[in-house]
Amino acid sequence: MAKYDTLLPRFLKYVKVNTRSNPNSETVPTDPKEVEFLKTLAKELEEVGVVDIHTQESGYVVGTLPANDGGNTPVIGYISHVDTADFNAENIQPQVHENYDGKSDIDLSGDGEWVLSPTVFPSLNKYEGHDLVTTNGLTLLGADDKSGVADIMTMLDYYKAHPEVKHGEIRIGFAPDEETGTGADHFDAKDFNTKYAYTVDGGPLGELEYETFNAAQATIEIQGNEVHTAVAKGLMINALQVGIDYHNMLPEHDRPEETEGREGFYHLFKMTGTPDHAQLVYIIRDHDRKIFEERKQKMQEIGDKLNKQFGQERVKVEVHDQYYNMREVLEKDMTPVEIAQKAMENLDIKPDIYPVRGGTDGSKISFMGIPTPNLFAGGENMHSRYEYVSVQTMERAVDLLLEINRLNSEENN
Repeated sequence: MAKYDTLLPRFLKYVKVNTRSNPNSETVPTDPKEVEFLKTLAKELEEVGVVDIHTQESGYVVGTLPANDGGNTPVIGYISHVDTADFNAENIQPQVHENYDGKSDIDLSGDGEWVLSPTVFPSLNKYEGHDLVTTNGLTLLGADDKSGVADIMTMLDYYKAHPEVKHGEIRIGFAPDEETGTGADHFDAKDFNTKYAYTVDGGPLGELEYETFNAAQATIEIQGNEVHTAVAKGLMINALQVGIDYHNMLPEHDRPEETEGREGFYHLFKMTGTPDHAQLVYIIRDHDRKIFEERKQKMQEIGDKLNKQFGQERVKVEVHDQYYNMREVLEKDMTPVEIAQKAMENLDIKPDIYPVRGGTDGSKISFMGIPTPNLFAGGENMHSRYEYVSVQTMERAVDLLLEINRLNSEENN
């Protein structure tokens, strides 16, 4: 029997809705599908007793569950995003595999073409006895982050069914465009108005994250001089070759595939062009702010060096920051991390605290004045056809939210 009756049905309903965001859009939010889903969630929030439900200019749907503890409990917030990543999200068909044995292959497509195997994904070994939700291999699942949305809504369901359980004021935020990296740019932190918040957007059981990358994107524009190859000697400047030369001047091993832990990198994720003109697009990542700044400077120095060789500006380097390591904010007040850690320990969940090799909406929101660490929501193999989630891990995520609220109320009254 399910611990929370509404959790799995909610999740299955949510993931069937295509809410893929559009990284090429200039609208806010980036896709109308997100807007429609957020409207649905707004109605559901009202049904479970949330008040002051409204949509920020950012597209965030926010609302408040009033306190019933009669005390001075600090307002706490929970945030999850509704959009899914840049992978097929049309006609998602979730499948529930009950009581998984922790070792068998799962034939997602039913014909052996797409198989979720512990040989390839040893994380499956952890889930003996769990009920796993997967796709049919043709789409992503959307557990990132509809597991978080379902966890938060199930917490609210629980409070509606158990009005005797005391809690402080709780703010809810459902976000668009996390996957495009732009959603939190427009977040109205003053309107959200909480002392602390949590993004419920992590992966496996126990994840508690308050350290992220510093992040920037660099665009390298290269103007070549294209002439006929028959008379190219001394005249041609092949923009594509210049791009290759530029890339080869970066540290050889500072790449995602060769780094781990707190090691930063340069990641070339797009290269297009002709001999006349080429463009390279990089993301720059590092946990250390000083090294992060040095990495950005390195990109410019390489461009300057090439331009000096040409005797004219052929290479233009533009770098813009995306987000910063939220540890800079959290280490000044570790209260939300300490509360979450204590809540996990009370629930016999081992906290898994490590530096995230990425970012969350909390990376930006923390710098807006609301310290916002990240909690596990359950997903594995995110952004792919092999994405899956354990129902039991999602249930533990709901347990965690309830326990955080209990501690927050108890310790302040």
